Amino acid sequence: MENISFGEKTAMPQMNWKNLLSPHRIGTDAPGKITPERSPFQRDFDRIVFSGSFRRLQDKTQVFPLSGTTDCHTRLTHSMETGSIARSLGTAAGVSICRDADTGGAHPSDIGAAVAAAALAHDIGNPPMGHAGEEAIRYWFENSSVGQDIAAYMSDAERADISKYDGNAQGFRVLTRLEMPDRPGGMQLTCATLGTFAKYPGSAKSDLKKCGFFQQEKEFFAETAASCGMIPDKNGESWKRHPLSFLLEAADDIAYLTVDFEDALRQNLIEYSELESYFLDIIDTESSRSYVKTLTSSRRKAEYLRAQAIGVLVRSAADEFIKNHEELLNGTWNTPLTETIPQKEILKKIRSRSAESIYNHPSVAEVVGAGFELVMGMLDIFVPCVNETDREKCGGKAASTRSRRISAMLPEILRNPVPSSAYYRLLGILDYISGMTDRNAVALYQKLKGISL
Repeated sequence: MENISFGEKTAMPQMNWKNLLSPHRIGTDAPGKITPERSPFQRDFDRIVFSGSFRRLQDKTQVFPLSGTTDCHTRLTHSMETGSIARSLGTAAGVSICRDADTGGAHPSDIGAAVAAAALAHDIGNPPMGHAGEEAIRYWFENSSVGQDIAAYMSDAERADISKYDGNAQGFRVLTRLEMPDRPGGMQLTCATLGTFAKYPGSAKSDLKKCGFFQQEKEFFAETAASCGMIPDKNGESWKRHPLSFLLEAADDIAYLTVDFEDALRQNLIEYSELESYFLDIIDTESSRSYVKTLTSSRRKAEYLRAQAIGVLVRSAADEFIKNHEELLNGTWNTPLTETIPQKEILKKIRSRSAESIYNHPSVAEVVGAGFELVMGMLDIFVPCVNETDREKCGGKAASTRSRRISAMLPEILRNPVPSSAYYRLLGILDYISGMTDRNAVALYQKLKGISL
């Protein structure tokens, strides 16, 4: 990779790598434990791997909801593969960063570990049924009578949180509050990992397309941004992205664009010849074109081509990151790295073909549509029941037996939040639903509706 000179004086504010790799842990002033055999960022990785929220990703949708085959990826396997790609990207970029910038003694592998930890958690806040679950929550809040009733008791900022509800903000909440809830800062991850995790470093009131945190976690994010030296926007509701978040984004793009295509082949949604054509165009070497002809099965050929394509894309994305280091540190770079690398046109074709043949395929759309109704249906059941039991506690009309029983299904910490308000009660219900796996959600909804017992 080319030599770079990070942190040169410029007319505009600029982030620096010593702060961006902050080992400070959210929720505690105690110095982080640093040992030769295990960096702070490796500890982050391990905490995430052993968490219940990460484990539940094994039964959450990647592309094919409630797939009956173990061949297709779930959110868990996708997250693990994204973490692997992210580690390679971070370490590759880290060679140049650690050579040419003041990192406070960090090693390239430390940067790889920080990006890998954030990548491992990047989908940890996704509700059941994938993006359909997120859309269902937003639609329910804006259009259902129950959603409108509870919205009347919220502030503008609180309403914005639910109107723009997103798995990224829920994920930040999981990492800083819901996992290990008995201590401030939840998992108490490093600010470097949390900053890298934040693809959308702003609240629902910001101008960003999506929100990266809810109002309840705003102080945690402000602490993260301050420790990392992230540049605040003038609106006071968002910050410029942590540069390493672009490597995480690239890892996610590379993982799903290649592996979802491979899954589609196994589901007979595309022909092998199509996959071969796209992936060989990415790899672009005669040796690969010759070698793939020696393999006997389409499955083995696809696996080989996918692995080679990922390697090429990782090198290109890391080079692109280094090439644009000044804009990244200034906070003026806003384009996904996979949209500026030499292979961008091929990736655009894969993205378009995937939307046509995979994401909008009837077998996927049918289950996603059902999942949409499932999530809204559970909200219609839980929210009135929890509100009714809360009014009873405040001296109002006695709650029905049904409301008491259904409310009791939620963990105590979620049905009786502190502080208690319509906003915090709804967040508690959303915490409960978003933490479910796909099959848990289906089974519970069927029981609540009396379909199965």
